[in-house]
Amino acid sequence: MSLADTVLATNDDLPIRTDKPVHSGKVRSVYWLTKEDSRRLIAEKGYDVRADAPLAIMVISDRISAFDCIWQGEDGLKGVPGKGAALNAVSNHWFKLFKQQGLADSHILDIPHPFVWIVQKAKPVKIEAICRQYITGSMWRAYQKGERNFCGIQLPEGLQKDQKLPELLMTPSTKGILTGIPGVPEQDDVNITRENITDNFAAFNFSSTSDVALYEKLLKEGFAVISEALAKLDQIFVDTKFEFGYVEDASGQEKLIYMDEVGTPDSSRIWDGAAYRNGKIVENSKEGFRQLLLNHFPDPDILLNKDRMAERTALAQNNALPVEVLMQVSKTYIDIAEKISGEKVHLSDNPKAEIIEILRTQYGLVD
Repeated sequence: MSLADTVLATNDDLPIRTDKPVHSGKVRSVYWLTKEDSRRLIAEKGYDVRADAPLAIMVISDRISAFDCIWQGEDGLKGVPGKGAALNAVSNHWFKLFKQQGLADSHILDIPHPFVWIVQKAKPVKIEAICRQYITGSMWRAYQKGERNFCGIQLPEGLQKDQKLPELLMTPSTKGILTGIPGVPEQDDVNITRENITDNFAAFNFSSTSDVALYEKLLKEGFAVISEALAKLDQIFVDTKFEFGYVEDASGQEKLIYMDEVGTPDSSRIWDGAAYRNGKIVENSKEGFRQLLLNHFPDPDILLNKDRMAERTALAQNNALPVEVLMQVSKTYIDIAEKISGEKVHLSDNPKAEIIEILRTQYGLVD
């Protein structure tokens, strides 16, 4: 079996029983179960949700997205070996730690396979909840240009690139295109202020103004739990993106939860502590791949300038990356996942066949 065969690149064609279109995102695909299958699994597995709660199968892939494009390698390599399993392993570890420490729940009800989550339907909060402990990335680029107000936060003078910030900063941005909100441009992924959110909480899908403070509390708590755990591994939690949503428990009580992934190499910057103390940045996250792309192509502005999206898309489609590049990314993901979880990442020769077999025999979701 070739290396390309071990990669789960297409994850929206599994024969999972559903009566709705499969939603395929950049990395994950979502299969909404039928009402009958949702009710059956809730009863059989004892999930703490309403008896009629909609459930879904969420299947991760090994695709790699950067700068809003999917990148591929030579020799038919359509993703990064081990990436999907590594991402899920990291999220699973943090969600378990959150639960142990009394933080909010997540949307995950079950983990049938390293690539698969069974989740309950959530009402997503339309915010990319970003926390920053160091000044780097887009914040540093804005600071370099002279901007001192970032997401409504006044930054001090004299900060240096990659420096630890005086305090943990919450710098939210929009999730999706939101319309009719004063002062918020109608485009995806634009920085917003806390005032934008509190003045228009319903437009961001919050149920109450008090939940804005609750999301900030959960964001800080989640960041602190992960940061402290990584510090014990001599890793630095630089910044991250969390997502939140609402679900109802078995009694019908609405609650704000963590959703999507948390603390992963895709959603966070993680630096090696020893290297940082020696004045070097060693990325243990997707940021290393992003930097590689910026250095690989002669005109990095294509990757950074949203007005050049058509050129960027063509760049990704027409340039297969060397296999060794994707294998280095694979090593980064697997190494940090194993360091965090303390367990080996399971790599399958045929992940799709494994998933189908488990969902057929243990969950009755494949005919």
